[in-house]
Amino acid sequence: MDTSLGKRIATLRKEKGMTQDDIAQKLDVSSQAVSKWENDQTCPDISLLPRLANILGITVDELLSGKEEMKPIVTLGSKENSKDIKDMMLRIVVDSKEGDKVRINLPMALIQLTIEMGLEMPQISGNSALKDIDWKKIMDLVSLGVIGNLVEVESSDGDTVRIFVE
Repeated sequence: MDTSLGKRIATLRKEKGMTQDDIAQKLDVSSQAVSKWENDQTCPDISLLPRLANILGITVDELLSGKEEMKPIVTLGSKENSKDIKDMMLRIVVDSKEGDKVRINLPMALIQLTIEMGLEMPQISGNSALKDIDWKKIMDLVSLGVIGNLVEVESSDGDTVRIFVE
């Protein structure tokens, strides 16, 4: 987002579905003040930046610079704070250069049951791009609390495959 501070505020506010008045109320300023920020007539007071960034769902650095911070793509949560397997999903996203889009959403509980029963998942394992996935290893990682992007590959042909757990 390589724009002015005011344009970034306006864009982020709109993405959140908020009005200028919503922002103004949360920051205890007038909606006219927010309008002036968004039109680059003035800037928010420095003391408001942390709260404004929080409301907009970004860091102060991202708000001021317009550059997204690198967020960890994979996190390791503690077993006590992690979701129950039955509430988690494994998502596989395949986007081809030709425009084909494949979206596979599998409940982790289904994968766990399939592994426990010694069954295979022919709809997935039959796909040449996905046939070598070690489902047991993925299940082991998830049971340890790993969530996020597990695999992200972009081929030289421009095809991308992402496997992630939510």
